[in-house]
Amino acid sequence: MAVEIKYVVVRKGEEKMTFASKKEADAYDKMLDMAEVFCDWLSAAPLDMVENQREALGMFLSENKDAVQHILRTSKMPEAESSRPVASVAALTAEDADADAEEKKPKAGRIKAA
Repeated sequence: MAVEIKYVVVRKGEEKMTFASKKEADAYDKMLDMAEVFCDWLSAAPLDMVENQREALGMFLSENKDAVQHILRTSKMPEAESSRPVASVAALTAEDADADAEEKKPKAGRIKAA
């Protein structure tokens, strides 16, 4: 009988991901922490975004933190292949975006999310 050690990242009682190494689990947990902070920060922005859009954008930014840091430092797009956006977080589907647009009407003096 083999014994395997697995590291499980749990958020709000929900298993998010399982890893074979503690280092990978810690890195993923840190990324989720960063995504949560981005989401909270975006909720204070003068943008009309529903919660799932803020969460998706927060996760996208945290998954691509190296590219974000490069852009902030240099004001230029990263050229390296490794800095290309991660495709694991999909944008809202066209149906979700249409439903969200119907829910929210533009408010004067506020920026509407694209």
